[in-house]
Amino acid sequence: MTELRRDLAIISDWIKPNCRILDLGCGNGTLLKHLRDTRGVNGYGLEIDTDKIITCLNNNINVIQTDLDAGLSVFDSDSFDYIVMSQTLQAIYRPDLLIEEMLRVGREGIVTFPNFGHWKARLHIALGGHMPVYGAISYEWYNTPNIHLCTLSDFEKLCKDKGIKILQREVVTTEHKSSIAMRVLPNLLGELALYRFTKK
Repeated sequence: MTELRRDLAIISDWIKPNCRILDLGCGNGTLLKHLRDTRGVNGYGLEIDTDKIITCLNNNINVIQTDLDAGLSVFDSDSFDYIVMSQTLQAIYRPDLLIEEMLRVGREGIVTFPNFGHWKARLHIALGGHMPVYGAISYEWYNTPNIHLCTLSDFEKLCKDKGIKILQREVVTTEHKSSIAMRVLPNLLGELALYRFTKK
């Protein structure tokens, strides 16, 4: 079995066996396939890219072609145990509304996103006077799919404002490694943030 990327492995560890999961922006279905094969999870993916959808279908992954900015109105409330959105939050027009929808449709939400508060991003702006381009934020300002970059502090404030309880948080590098220093100064040293949350 192919070894999962570290961030997907963390997400996988957070998900209980034999549950129902919806993966928003599921890509080629790697996480769903792993969870189905190792934890008996019943899952669906939402994806917009036709080539990735074909890969999902070839791997017997349930997938629906849709644009996440259209919301999750096709799903009833409390349809899933977990709603996962890995490295897609920053590309959504209204991430706040989609997070609310995640917690309407699912019992818990899991998101990952690049941390714009990382020291490299700060250094690029402070010393270079330009938008950062490095590992976690690897596009130029004019061709990036990222339209709502945020920091760990920004995301945690959003959760507080929306009455959302954070259950777990992990921060890793773009190589998906962690360290003690990163746990002490997550907003400064973490390149990629992972959160598991629910309604209070």
